[in-house]
Order: sequence, then C-alpha cells, then structure tokens
Amino acid sequence: MAKQEISPSVIRRLPRYYRFLGELREKGIVRISSKELSQLMGLTASQIRQDLNCFGGFGQQGYGYNVRALCEEIGQILGVSLHRRTILIGLGNLGHAIASHVSYAGCGCELIGLFDENPFVAGRDLNGMPIHHTDTLAGFCHQEQPELAILCVPESAAPALAQTLVALGVRAFWNFSQGDLRFDDPGILVENVHLADSLLTLTYGLLRQPESESDS
Repeated sequence: MAKQEISPSVIRRLPRYYRFLGELREKGIVRISSKELSQLMGLTASQIRQDLNCFGGFGQQGYGYNVRALCEEIGQILGVSLHRRTILIGLGNLGHAIASHVSYAGCGCELIGLFDENPFVAGRDLNGMPIHHTDTLAGFCHQEQPELAILCVPESAAPALAQTLVALGVRAFWNFSQGDLRFDDPGILVENVHLADSLLTLTYGLLRQPESESDS
C-alpha cells in the first residue's frame, strides 16, 4: 500500500502539538479532549482530529487523548530520538545565540561541530565545544558525516556553501542566511527562516487593529 501523502500544513503543526503536549505532561495532566486542546492551541477540535488521524487513531471516544502517549507518538513521528548529527556554520551574534539556546536533543539533533571563517573566532570555545575554521569543514564532514547543517552566514555565501555541503553528504539545511535556498534534488531538505517575516505579520496586524479609545 502506498504511503498517505501528508499535507505540509499538517506537518508544520506537528511540532506545535508536540510542544503543547510536552507542557501539559510536565504539569501532570493525564488526558485531554480535542476540544480542550483546541482551546489551548487556537485550532478547531475538528482540525486537531483530522491532523492526528493522518497518522493513526490516537484518541478514544469519551476519553480523549492520553497526553503522555500522544506526546511520545508525535515525538516518534518527528524523530526526536534519532540524534541527527548537526553542524552550525557562522558564529556571529545570531549563530552564537542559536548554538547556545536551542534544545538540540529535544529536536532530534546532536550538535557536533561549530565553524566560522573568522580566524579570531575559530580556535575559541563555545559552551565547551571548539569552533573550527571553515577550512577544515571537508575533513570534518568526511570523518563525522553530519546530516544537517545550520547556516548563519551572509546571504551571498550561502548557496555555494550549501552546494559544498551537499557534496559532503549533508541532506538538510536550517537556513538563517536571509535568502532562500532551493535544490532541484527533492532529497535535500531546506527550512528557510526569515525572522523579519514574523515581525511583519505583527505590523500588518497592528495596522488593522481598531484604534483604542482614549480616556475622555
């Protein structure tokens, strides 16, 4: 039987389910209905049931969802236990923050290497992990075989660097370079992150908010 094609919009909601369910589990909540979960997440109960039905039947009529079991099931779907070998290139302010403050283990990744082309940055440590010069990238990749690369480099440098990394065996990119990476090979995965897009969504909303009434 052919695998069911899962909508990209459903896939993008999975991490939110995983995060909300993890928070509920930490609070000791044992079960939750689709209606209660919808109120927490700002989705409809119908949407939640449809999304989860794409991966099998997790709930029970009259009971709802077991929070721990559903969280673990979604974690398995997302591959959080697989520890994908990950490198980060570009240790400027943004790269430094992403290297320091992302829970890689909780996202199914293991950060194994940091790289920068600046000789005053390479050779230093960040949280106990050495920062290598990008000149050593090929040798490192041949030896350590990372699957995923985080790019915090200038937009102009990203395409050539990404092509080099693909040739070295990297299959997925978390791209913060401000430009969009695209590959003809469907086996190369890219998540292009534009922080300004999120901020512009807020400014759009502010333009359309009704003016607050001033005190008379």
